[in-house]
Amino acid sequence: MLTAIEMILVCLVAQAALTDLTLRKIPNVLILSGLLLALILHSLAGQHGAVAQQWLAGAVTGLFVFLPLYLLRGMAAGDVKLLAMVGAFLGPLAALKVAALATLFGGMLALVMLLWTGRWRQAWRNVWTLCAPVCWRCLGVPMQAVPLPAVTSVGGIPYGLAIALATASTVLLAQR
Repeated sequence: MLTAIEMILVCLVAQAALTDLTLRKIPNVLILSGLLLALILHSLAGQHGAVAQQWLAGAVTGLFVFLPLYLLRGMAAGDVKLLAMVGAFLGPLAALKVAALATLFGGMLALVMLLWTGRWRQAWRNVWTLCAPVCWRCLGVPMQAVPLPAVTSVGGIPYGLAIALATASTVLLAQR
């Protein structure tokens, strides 16, 4: 049986996924409301000091797991903040589990979107453009330092959906 905290979290990430699918944006008000709600619910459920530490550790873990991807322009800020909210609800260890599952779901979603939009050829060209210098260097070909050419984006994915699926899976699998 799901707890109230888990049911509220699943509802919040479902709303984030729907908003990300339709508007390609996760609203800050949803994230901030979720963070505050997680703190309140945890405070009502247990010892105040330990709960605040668990809430903070989960939120910080969730934030810093995907932050490098945001800094490399591989992910939107809303997705990073959404994982921080999930971490605030579930704690640091579960935030890492959700991040790992979200990575798997996100990869599958990216492949489906590449096939659906027909941009998989451009995606392979981008991968080759970025990886070819390393491959040639590993084969012993001396390389001169040259800037990488610009690659054409094949589009973004609604990563909020991947995080929502990963969160729901983590919560439901914890019930077993």
